[in-house]
Amino acid sequence: MMEVAYVCEWEKRPKSNHYPSIPLVCAWSCRNLVAFTTDLKNEEDEKEVSHMVHIIDTEHPWDVYSINSGHGEVISCLEWDQSGSRLLSADGDGQIKCWAMADHLVNSWESSLGSAEDGDPIIALSWLHNGVKLALHVEMSGSTNFGEKFSRVKFSPSLTLFGGKPMEGWLAVTVSGLVTVSLLKPNGQLLTASESLCRLRGRVALADIAFTGGGNIVVAATDGSSSSPVQFYKVCVSVVNEKCRIDTELLPSLFMRCTTDPVRRDKYPAVTHLKFLTRENSEQVLLCASSQMGSIVECWSLRKEGLPVNNIFQHRSPVVGEKQPTILKWRILSATNDLDRVSAVALPKLPISISNTDLKVASDTKFCPGLGLALAFHDGSIQILHRLSLHTMGVFYGSSSGSSQRPGDEPAIKRQRPGGPTVHFKALQFSWTSLALAGVDNHGKLHMIRVSPSMGQMLDMNTLLRHLLFLLEYCMVTGYDWWDVLLHVQPGMVHNLVEKLHEEYMRQNQALQQVLSTRIVAVKASLCKLSSATAARACDFHAKLLLIAISSTLKSLLRPHVLNTPDKSPGDRLAEICSKNTDTDIDKVMINLKTEEFVLDGPPLQSLQQLIQWVGDFVLYLMANLPNQGSVVRPGFGFLRDGWSLGMLREMMVMIRIWGLLKPGCLPIYTATSDNQDSMSLLFRLLTKLWLCSRDEGHPQEPDEPLIDECCLLPSQLLVPSMDWLPVNDGIICKLQGKHPLRLQFGKPYSLPGLNSTAQVEVFSRSPGVQRMDHLRCLYMGVCPTEDSKACTRCGCVTMLRSPNKTNAMKQWEQRWIKNCLCGGLWRRIPSTMS
Repeated sequence: MMEVAYVCEWEKRPKSNHYPSIPLVCAWSCRNLVAFTTDLKNEEDEKEVSHMVHIIDTEHPWDVYSINSGHGEVISCLEWDQSGSRLLSADGDGQIKCWAMADHLVNSWESSLGSAEDGDPIIALSWLHNGVKLALHVEMSGSTNFGEKFSRVKFSPSLTLFGGKPMEGWLAVTVSGLVTVSLLKPNGQLLTASESLCRLRGRVALADIAFTGGGNIVVAATDGSSSSPVQFYKVCVSVVNEKCRIDTELLPSLFMRCTTDPVRRDKYPAVTHLKFLTRENSEQVLLCASSQMGSIVECWSLRKEGLPVNNIFQHRSPVVGEKQPTILKWRILSATNDLDRVSAVALPKLPISISNTDLKVASDTKFCPGLGLALAFHDGSIQILHRLSLHTMGVFYGSSSGSSQRPGDEPAIKRQRPGGPTVHFKALQFSWTSLALAGVDNHGKLHMIRVSPSMGQMLDMNTLLRHLLFLLEYCMVTGYDWWDVLLHVQPGMVHNLVEKLHEEYMRQNQALQQVLSTRIVAVKASLCKLSSATAARACDFHAKLLLIAISSTLKSLLRPHVLNTPDKSPGDRLAEICSKNTDTDIDKVMINLKTEEFVLDGPPLQSLQQLIQWVGDFVLYLMANLPNQGSVVRPGFGFLRDGWSLGMLREMMVMIRIWGLLKPGCLPIYTATSDNQDSMSLLFRLLTKLWLCSRDEGHPQEPDEPLIDECCLLPSQLLVPSMDWLPVNDGIICKLQGKHPLRLQFGKPYSLPGLNSTAQVEVFSRSPGVQRMDHLRCLYMGVCPTEDSKACTRCGCVTMLRSPNKTNAMKQWEQRWIKNCLCGGLWRRIPSTMS
């Protein structure tokens, strides 16, 4: 139900002058970056405290980037933006800082923006809403249409620029009852304004922020006493005459139920947690009141109710169209019994629709992600409660026992509680599909906890696969990282998940398929790395991503001869002619094209030679290894029946042949045994024969004997290159399939042999004397590269940080991957020895 995947701790340095203190806050971005805070105190001078922000990607938790934030007081809030690339931090002195990646690297951050309410501690912080909201419909999980499973909800941004574009910025609430807004203008300047939440300002101990579909902001606030009302305010932000304006309005308030109960009136004096159930739903709120001994949690909902009318007015003849007056009123939905003392609360981010139909379907299908919220207790345990009914869905008894139980199960032996302060979670965060929890305990350790999609209920394999497939599709549509879904994929599930994902993708309309074409390949590659039986297919999928990118880049260089040509682009015409012309002679196919559309200047062609060389080498490798594909584990196997990819290779061979007539120096270089060998013509002929066998995906044919015989002769005619496939990923996901949690240490890479290194595939091996490859530029960097490099956090693709190229064509290619890898993963800086 809930299992610890790994624990990452700080290195113990008893002679050090610094040590990690109690962490306070934690935040998990949609790109699978986790940020958390600690205080570092100087043992010699207790007054000297560094307030640290630590950022990790969950795939390489040991590679922590620790920032001495420069905050003067304890950091009270961390908040990621909707893209997962910027982080806000706020402290007890009113300082707010905006952190962004330096050079788009996850292990390099800098702060260039910030605002301040000097001396006024920040207690709630949020980015303004960008107007994008997606609903996930569980009752439509069996539908073949992604548009029915995940629908765009009409939602207005908090503030819009000219043309309806959402304006970026953030909003914060302070202890003194101020709401402060900072807006990022398009020119990079910051526009800041502050306003009191209400006319009579008072102390605010806890607050939270939510958004309404109409573009308004709702702030919930309490002074920390359970006997005081929880106040709600509507906040409207606007820009008037280049100045930010804030308008506030008081909304209906509520008193906690426990204060009206004579038995519990004085039992829980303090409100310790106040959270809206979701950021986009200001009508449901979660409250936790606590004492030193325990806590109680209540869930409230805002409802519209009819206002009773005095008898005097009831007999009055109603006006046509007049409706009964209504009023908004908070009603309690549910409350827990007395609980242990709560130390942290985590709310699900999955936007599951909570209509009665959805809840019934979720119950019937045992689909639990997004339905539960997590409570961490001071005894080290975690409970998952249903977000509306608050009944217990699952219990985790801490990493010391390493087990979890279903509700109702009694432990065989009563747990012994050790003396002294118990290890417990001070901060807790759900992942974006609610399949994992990140918790930071009072010793500064980071715990990654799997949360079962069925919450411990027994599921047949088909139902479990359907749940995981549903969440993978959600990640594909939204662009969120799917790392937490992979935590639950066992090697035996990989093949079925890849096949089912492909089937669902092929059922979508052509436009959506085009949008998701590279993302689905990246998802398949991530899945295939989890099993040694499919590891070679992961190589194929990464090669396919590079193939698609090179093809679109080369085709983008083509220009129509006449600018106002109404029909298809040269790239589309090339694809159409190559698909219709089945001739195996490359020169005969070339004759049917308008060669004037392929006329380019020499420098761009010459600068792209390294990409053209990769295409030529790849075709030669595929054809030379066609006879050797008796085993599935050899890379390249996936292309033999992929008519679409083989057709793309044919198109590029034709393009390269035409360009070779203009600039022979751009042609791929082959080492032939004969001086009069036309290598490109030979490879095109073999490639076309293979393409003819597999172009009909419904009824692929086996390559005939003459083709295999010709491919057997290739190594005696041409020197077959050794393809440098992507390196074995050094990430943690392939090593988390066991039941025992991994023990990691910040700053020390995990060195357990990976799954792929044990597979008997010679292409994965790296001997010390082999040249290292820049996988994006298709260049060799030498045996011991001295250049600083960066690697993809998802697939392990390595490329140099600084460009060695001067030409515009190659710089344009590099700019495409400045933020993300081919697979969509983020970049992290690596030492030159690791590249």
